[in-house]
Amino acid sequence: MKANHPPKMEWATQRIVAAIRGSRDVVQAIGSTVTELFTKTMKETGKVGTSVTEVFTGVADGVVRGALEVGADLGQVGKGLMLGVLCGAREAGTDGINAISQTAAAAIHATATVGGDLQQAAIGLMQGAIQGAKEIDVPSEVAVKAAADGALKAAEKLGPSAMDTVRAGVHKASPDQAKERVTV
Repeated sequence: MKANHPPKMEWATQRIVAAIRGSRDVVQAIGSTVTELFTKTMKETGKVGTSVTEVFTGVADGVVRGALEVGADLGQVGKGLMLGVLCGAREAGTDGINAISQTAAAAIHATATVGGDLQQAAIGLMQGAIQGAKEIDVPSEVAVKAAADGALKAAEKLGPSAMDTVRAGVHKASPDQAKERVTV
């Protein structure tokens, strides 16, 4: 039985499922689909009164739910999501650092909602932020801090166990940068 989700989330979920099923490269499939979804949704934001936070949340929810539906690795999903949002943010003229932080928070929340692996999601998000930093012309250390901050703020709301799990993922994905920059 399908749950009732807002139309935008359901649309994003369907697009992600189709993209993953039609590709051998999950990161690429998610990244290009998310770029398209994010850019299109950001253009519609002003027309329908949707907030930017709602866009990040809706896209992340749709991606995580779609990936879960086809059994995709949440590390690859997080990486593709982050890369896609950063490409979309660049195209839409949205603040990249804010995009990183909000995407990480929304993805951790969405992953927890469906009972997914928070550590794998955090690892993928961090990897996507590191790789995607050049898309928004910022040092990777700044991108790592923004991703870690967003992920850890979301995890903090979920409780101590989630916080420990996400923190472990942050450190595994970027051990040198995490030790220097991530203090949450």
